[in-house]
Amino acid sequence: MDIDINICYNSIMKLASIDVGLKRIGIAICLSSNIVMPQNAILRKNRNQAARDVNTFLKEWEIEKLIVGLPLDAESSEEMERRIKHFVSLLKLTIPVEYQDEQSSSIEAKELTKGVFRHKKDGKIDSIAAKIILERYLAIKK
Repeated sequence: MDIDINICYNSIMKLASIDVGLKRIGIAICLSSNIVMPQNAILRKNRNQAARDVNTFLKEWEIEKLIVGLPLDAESSEEMERRIKHFVSLLKLTIPVEYQDEQSSSIEAKELTKGVFRHKKDGKIDSIAAKIILERYLAIKK
């Protein structure tokens, strides 16, 4: 089973999305090449290190807008929303940030990759979830 790379409908602006977890942060990007691609996840030792790593990634890729996954209508989503928004505040970004429902994106990522690679704790699933989040955002903005 191949993992498809979907078309990015916003080729003017360089976008990134993150799927913030307690242990890993999945990342996906959409650049002027018109495709959404998962990137290597950031392994989270602590929130300050993770914020530095996310900032470095965003600067290296010259990202112009960040899309952040938020668990809407999930159990304990209020607590996760608070944690995610706190993490985003640590980034001290100068680029726009938008939030996108991430509901079931990790489950969908696991289903998409079943049999493609072993589900280790290396962050691949988290970055594919970030890819799904960015695709959902782009579908709404079409």
